[in-house]
Formats: sequence, structure tokens, C-alpha cells
Amino acid sequence: MKIQTKTFDELSTDLLYALLRLRAEVFVVEQDCVYQDIDNKDQKAIHILGFEDSDLVAYTRFFAPGIYFEQASIGRVVVRTQHRGKSYGKEIMEASIAFAKANSYNSIKISAQCYLDNFYKELGFIDTGERYLEDGIPHQAMTMELT
Repeated sequence: MKIQTKTFDELSTDLLYALLRLRAEVFVVEQDCVYQDIDNKDQKAIHILGFEDSDLVAYTRFFAPGIYFEQASIGRVVVRTQHRGKSYGKEIMEASIAFAKANSYNSIKISAQCYLDNFYKELGFIDTGERYLEDGIPHQAMTMELT
């Protein structure tokens, strides 16, 4: 998988459409969750995109500290259904963590779906114990120190 990192202004119309479609395919259709994905935060995010050939197959949305949480944060972690099982989720998260380290951020906080607890722990995140429903799906706060 090839990784690209782009600001909102660097996204072409076609690429923006592709990432919004991928997010809708998984978060709205597959997870049967009606929520407002287009939330006026994409403009402040760094978009980390994973491609297989020219197809967008994995994605995260990264925020610098103070934009979403006090710490840097990663969200909208998604892998296209037919590309799962290839470690793309791990690769896109590792690229997102590497981006945080390259920018000298001290820590990352995520709002993780609870069923992915082990996935995030394997990457080095720690469950903070804070559990809550977000858009009807159980989530938990998790953090990672980058020092």
C-alpha cells in the first residue's frame, strides 16, 4: 500500500469524493450508523490516505493538538471492506503515528470503537477507562505517549 499525506487544500475533488465515499461505505452503510460525517473538521485535518494502485483503500484523519482534543488525535480510521486482512489498518495507523512523531507531538488521543480494543493496544494505545456511546456505537478513549 502506498501512503500519501495531504492537507484539505491539497485534496483534489476526485480524491475528496473518494475519501468521503469510503467513510460513508463503512461508517454509515456497513455499520448502519446514521450520523453527520461531513462535520466541518476535514478542513483542519491532515488526511492520511492508503492506495492500492490508484484505489483508495485505507484512510485516517489526523488533527494537531488543540483542534479535536488537547493531544494530537487520529480518527475516521477505515479500510475498505474487500481489502481487510492485508494489515492495511495497521499500516495506515502506523503512518498516522509516524506523522505525529515527525511533528514532535507528545501524545495521541483517539475515540476508539470498543470492539477494536486489541487492535489499538497492539499499536501501543492504552485504554483510559472512559467508555461512552458515540452515534449509538460503544467507544472508549485511548491514549499513546510518544516520548
